[in-house]
Amino acid sequence: MSADIRNRLTDDVMVVPIFSHGAEGPTHVHIERGVGGLRRDGVLFCEELTTLDRDFLSRGPWGAAVPGDVLMAVIRGVRRALGETVTDPS
Repeated sequence: MSADIRNRLTDDVMVVPIFSHGAEGPTHVHIERGVGGLRRDGVLFCEELTTLDRDFLSRGPWGAAVPGDVLMAVIRGVRRALGETVTDPS
């Protein structure tokens, strides 16, 4: 989730954790198997934004970047978790 410039200049990166299952909600984003290299469906918990030491990512990305629509859904979920009123695109 963190901006590329932040990723280059700090020792950690901001991430949204993925769980194998979870209740649907305004801050949870379903992500399908195969997207971003996932081996199974998952749920991104946008209210649990956290940081990881960059060393945990030393092997590189697990797969391709997630599509823009998934990234935008996560951004909306994080904004909702921060208390902003966010509407879904029509």
